[in-house]
Amino acid sequence: MKGRQIIFSPTGGTKKVADLLAGEWNLKREAVDLTDPSVDFGSISVEKEELTLIAVPSYGGRVPALAAKRFRQIKGNGARCVIVCVYGNRAYEDTLTELEDLAEECGFEVIAAVAAIAEHSIMHQYATGRPDREDEQELKEFAEKIWKKFQEEQSKGQIWEQEKRKISDFKVPGNRPYKESAPVPMVPKAEDGCNQCGICAKKCPAEAISLNHVQEADEKKCISCMRCVVVCPAGARKINAAAAAAVAQKIEKACSVRKRNELYC
Repeated sequence: MKGRQIIFSPTGGTKKVADLLAGEWNLKREAVDLTDPSVDFGSISVEKEELTLIAVPSYGGRVPALAAKRFRQIKGNGARCVIVCVYGNRAYEDTLTELEDLAEECGFEVIAAVAAIAEHSIMHQYATGRPDREDEQELKEFAEKIWKKFQEEQSKGQIWEQEKRKISDFKVPGNRPYKESAPVPMVPKAEDGCNQCGICAKKCPAEAISLNHVQEADEKKCISCMRCVVVCPAGARKINAAAAAAVAQKIEKACSVRKRNELYC
């Protein structure tokens, strides 16, 4: 049996969560990387029998706009899917609700939803080292429950089609309309250690860095995903320290208590 992972994971945290979940399923998985601007997402058509995991980080309580734009081009064809949002221990607000709507818009049937914690991509002092061992165990337990539900739905076969019942018999947290998007004004720039290797430009999901001028990113295109900071071999790309400290202080209270992973199934 085949499966598919559709993931937007600029710094790797979302992919770790997705791999922990899907790794428990007995499926030959095919990956779709929503951070890769070279992919023709409109040509991707998921087979109805595939179990698909769709995972994105929460950016200010919303699905990243770039991820949503690319995901909308994919054809779900009635395939059952699991939606996953990953956040840095603050809050995910309307992310799961928006992702559910996007999945159904693309033709997927949502059978489960997961909200999971990973180390904050900008403020690394929050959710440091997560997903940790406790998270791994919890996510594996989630995966077992999801797999059991998927098998049960598969066994219904034609009866399911005749009844045309909605699989999403659960409610994920969130609001409609969604909260307004509030971009994080943190655009990484190169410091003196930059050797102009161009890796940041080649790996930027938003194509916000020019190979001819790698020191700065286009502020209109940059989504503050921190991919360039993570991939820089010289550790030369940084965000403004004062701005980062101000944001860290603002969200400190919300991030101070360890939050648990959540399953809706």
